[in-house]
Order: sequence, then structure tokens, then C-alpha cells
Amino acid sequence: MSQFRLSRRPDIGDKIRVSFEFFPPKTDEMEARLWETVQRLEPLRPSFVSVTYGAGGSTRERTTRTVKRILTETSLTPAAHLTCVDASRAQSDAVIAGFAAMGVRRFVALRGDPAEGVGACYRPHAQGYANGAELVAALASHGQFDVSVSAYPEKHPESPDFATDIEMLKRKVDNGATRAITQFFFDNDLYERYVERVRRAGIYIPIVPGILPVHNFAAVANFAGRCGTHVPAWLAERFDGLGSDPQTHALVAAAVAAEQVLDLVERGVDDFHFYTMNRADLAFAICHMIGIRAAQELPRAATSAAA
Repeated sequence: MSQFRLSRRPDIGDKIRVSFEFFPPKTDEMEARLWETVQRLEPLRPSFVSVTYGAGGSTRERTTRTVKRILTETSLTPAAHLTCVDASRAQSDAVIAGFAAMGVRRFVALRGDPAEGVGACYRPHAQGYANGAELVAALASHGQFDVSVSAYPEKHPESPDFATDIEMLKRKVDNGATRAITQFFFDNDLYERYVERVRRAGIYIPIVPGILPVHNFAAVANFAGRCGTHVPAWLAERFDGLGSDPQTHALVAAAVAAEQVLDLVERGVDDFHFYTMNRADLAFAICHMIGIRAAQELPRAATSAAA
């Protein structure tokens, strides 16, 4: 696909819905930065914000604490991530029940990557849910939740073909998935072809593009290679020579992501999920460029929301 072109209709920001992903902090310093990010992005009024969840519960307590704080101290709607990795069914069910008791009604249900990281061999827990479809079914058995699942415009690296990949998505939908959020991608043609495949398979839930602002091109290119995401030559050219120029790198990154979003809007997309990496600067700038403006005043969440 050729590189994106930046254009915007005056009313376009009123038609776009966004959501943001955060990950739980590992240190006090990271927690302070995360909370600065949450407060910076809150006035943009996202549909929801998701908080990731480490393999085998490695971040379970931090995820729970972050979700609870979002519920009680902000006007945001949190979605808690769940994965199957290194957890028994009983453990997963207990986590679901705990979040539900807290007041969480949205979840992002994922099989999850192996504890060893992307590219390692995945082994289901002997007493656990084997995949995302089974985890969605477990959520449905606990109550009525809004459940997002994963989707892969370039197919999951472990899938032998698109048919197998889309069949898994169909199982998730049949079990109660509300929407799918895609792996990040940089070629909008690939996303569009993927949605066409999904629709031909009889899947009609929203397929929300996952947008990754490029905070560090070298790091993103490396990660993309490990998870099977194509990095177009024109994108590499945009960032060429900017490794030691963070200010220009950030300006280019904001423009690239805004162009990608606006190109997708022209193709009929109006929901977007941003992988923020717990940094507000690019996400806020991109939203501003596509016409989303911050609210001047926001209602605060009632303390009783976590009861």
C-alpha cells in the first residue's frame, strides 16, 4: 500500500470513537507516569480503557489495583484483560469473579503469549482454558459482560492459514465476544482485506483497528518481526536517521498514526484502539490531529463504583 495522505473533514472527530490500552506499572515511578497518562487522556472521553494482564498472573495484583483506581478515581470505564496462560480454570474463574465483584463489566479475553515471550511454544495449562474461545465461554457463564477478543489482519503467527485463524475468531464470537481488536498493523489494505474475509465467514462484530504509535521505530520494527507484522518500506524511510532525534521522531510518529487513522476513516472505520505504552504524548497528539478534543469538565466516578 502507498503511504497515507493526511486529510480531515471538519466534523470527522465527532464520528470517531477511541479506546486506550495501558499496562500495569512495575515500580512506583512507573505508576506515577501511568497515572499522569490516565489523567492526560481522560478528557478525550474514550469508550473504555483496557489494562493488560501478565502471563500466569504475573501482574494480577497490579492489574487489579490499576483497574480499581480507574473505577474509583476517574470517569473512565475500565476493561480488564484476562489470559489463559499458566492458570487453571479455577484460578481464571476466581479472577473473573473478583473483577465482577469490583464492578468491572468489560473484559479483553486473550489466550495470551507464553510466559517466555512472543515466539515461544505455547502449552495450555493441563487444568486451564486452552484458548481465547474457551475463556470467552467462561466469561459468559459468569454473567453478561462486554467482551473484546483479539484479531490478526496478517493472521496469528501460529496459525497455518487464514481459514484456521478466522475459524478461531468465529468460535470466540459464537461464545459471546462483543468485538475484536486487532494486532497492530501499518498497511491498511491488509486490514481491509482481513475484514472482507471475516465478513465472508459470517462474522459481523466490529473489527476495531489496533493502532500503535511509534515511540521508538527500531523497537517497534523488532517487535513487528517477532509477531508477523509487516513494516512497509515507506514507513522505515519516514523514520530513517531519527534514532538520535527524539523530537522529530515524535512529530513524524504522530503524523504517521494520524494519517493511518484518517485513511481508515475514509474506508468506513470509526472505532480505534490505541496501544499507548503508558505514554500520553503521542496518543493525545494523534487524537487532536483527527479532530477529537478534550472535554473541559468531567464527572468523577463515585467511590461506591468499586463496591
